[in-house]
Amino acid sequence: MAQAATDSVTTSMPLPTFDNLLPPAPKRRASQRIVTKPAVPSKSRSTNPDVNPEVLDGPEALRASPDAEERDERSDVDNLGMSGQIKDKDDSVPSLVGGGDSDSSLSEMSEEMSQEEPPPPRSKKARVSKAAQPTKKQAVVAKSQKAIPAAPVKKEAAKETQFLDPEAEGDEEADEEEIQAALSRPPPVHSDYLPLPWKGRLGYACLNTYLRFSNPPVFASRTCRIASILENRHPLKNPDEPPHATKNRPDRDQPADIARGRAYVESLGLANAKDIIKMLRWNDRYGIKFFRLSSEMFPFASHEEYGYNLAPFASKTLAEVGKVAAELGHRLTTHPGQFTQLGSPRKQVIDNALRDLAYHAELLSLLKLPPQQNRDAVMILHLGGVFGDKAATLDRFRENYKNLPQGVKDRLVLENDDVSWSVHDLLPLCEELNIPMVLDFHHNNIIFDADQIREGTKDIMQLFPRILETWKRKNITPKMHYSEPTPAAITGRQRRKHNPRVGTLPPCPPDMDLMIEAKDKEQAVFELMRTFKLPRFDTLNDMIPHVRKDDNKPVRVPKKKTPKKRKAKKSADDDEEEEPGVEEEEFVQAVIPEDEVGMGGPEGRVYWPPGMEEWLRPVKRVVKKKDGVEESMGKKVGKNATKDED
Repeated sequence: MAQAATDSVTTSMPLPTFDNLLPPAPKRRASQRIVTKPAVPSKSRSTNPDVNPEVLDGPEALRASPDAEERDERSDVDNLGMSGQIKDKDDSVPSLVGGGDSDSSLSEMSEEMSQEEPPPPRSKKARVSKAAQPTKKQAVVAKSQKAIPAAPVKKEAAKETQFLDPEAEGDEEADEEEIQAALSRPPPVHSDYLPLPWKGRLGYACLNTYLRFSNPPVFASRTCRIASILENRHPLKNPDEPPHATKNRPDRDQPADIARGRAYVESLGLANAKDIIKMLRWNDRYGIKFFRLSSEMFPFASHEEYGYNLAPFASKTLAEVGKVAAELGHRLTTHPGQFTQLGSPRKQVIDNALRDLAYHAELLSLLKLPPQQNRDAVMILHLGGVFGDKAATLDRFRENYKNLPQGVKDRLVLENDDVSWSVHDLLPLCEELNIPMVLDFHHNNIIFDADQIREGTKDIMQLFPRILETWKRKNITPKMHYSEPTPAAITGRQRRKHNPRVGTLPPCPPDMDLMIEAKDKEQAVFELMRTFKLPRFDTLNDMIPHVRKDDNKPVRVPKKKTPKKRKAKKSADDDEEEEPGVEEEEFVQAVIPEDEVGMGGPEGRVYWPPGMEEWLRPVKRVVKKKDGVEESMGKKVGKNATKDED
């Protein structure tokens, strides 16, 4: 594919542009406002998932963290996007689509797209993903349906996975023996030290819940299905009209062009990268200077067949991201998924891991950060599976690490996990190979060497000097991870699931860069800021439930009724004149400048209390039907409402 030296890609299908929108007028009459959507250039597809049903939320970004999971070898292959090339033992034909339960950034999404019929437009009830999780009752129902062996039910469950809690598999019930073993373990021993006054940087991973529900949404994990890439290789049925989900789709009867399909997926990546700038400025306003970039920023970039280089098409945009991060003094990192493993005995897994690491290294390098920030832009990696022999796995890792490009070695750091590899397993390896080590407190409370330390935060502190030294040797600012299990968790498997927020700070050095891995993302950081009155906590205020005053979205203002104009009776020779009536009052609302959209307004109303995620969305409107049955229609509540006020 011919590519220019800027963000424009020379293909037969131009990429969406986002810089050609004129600034809004200072003020306009609210009574004249109509439902509007972001302008989409002709022949370009919208990257807004609320408009384009082909645009999906990347599942990895919705997680608290891409933690390692204990899966069999088959799962590793499926989730690395290789299942399309490997036949199932039970299947005679390989599938184009990756594993059905995949949540890896390297894998195809599980839901299949029909090749005969275009997908229906997404309904209002299915417009959002993470922040629009179902109720507990709905989650239980979905989980029970998943267990039913009937094929149709399985397909339906797969379609809903992107809207369910990505960590819901951790809710599995444990057997009595497992529970008894967990209850009999010695109690954890925690340190009472608090790193106050706090001088470090708190961060969160990948997704901002507040910005995800702005209008338009701001997030950096748009992705799609491989089927969408293949479909968009064909030209539109009407090339002179903009794309439409049903009225103007790609024409499969026309010749396919690989470059056209790649331009489509690259447009998603550019939209993701441009939204990072908004997210960084939002973070800076509220005192957050540490952020993990989503591995799904450029969908399928490291895929064996559909992958692509980021340069030159994304070079300019990523350099702009790096410029903003440099100006604000923010730290940016990445965390390749749990299926990126350098200790696997399978060559296919290693090959996929090498491509994925190269992709992450290129992404960070194109930010063009200043020297220290560039060194601090690390890639966190789990060692992965044990494969039946820890010593042999470590030897394979050593061999594969030795052959990595220097650009990858400079950024690679290792993290202890919650399945197989403890701090005592990894620290000697890190010291041997000169690799910085990330201490994850939550993982250490699940997997630790009981012969050397006790569970809890106290004993691990004796290893702080050795851990910090692995960073100092490479002149990289140290970082640690902190999260907490859900209160109801008992067994080790249950405790792996992250709590939406954390209740305290770990006993780390007070100048640490601390990544808070929690499902409420930036809200978990806000919770700590409020609890310990950390710097900038006073900039935060509670949201007004279901109300946003920082969006330029349509507002319907009821018109004031005016009395009818009366005609004055005069002589037949006189012309009829109308008596002056009461003029309709004008409702004028200031239009929010583009830079301030989604920023919380002058009062900083960006905080939602624990469990109040529904505040991010408008109140569901209940419509009363003639038979007295109430039906939820979305948007606002009104007793006598008869139609949606969208």
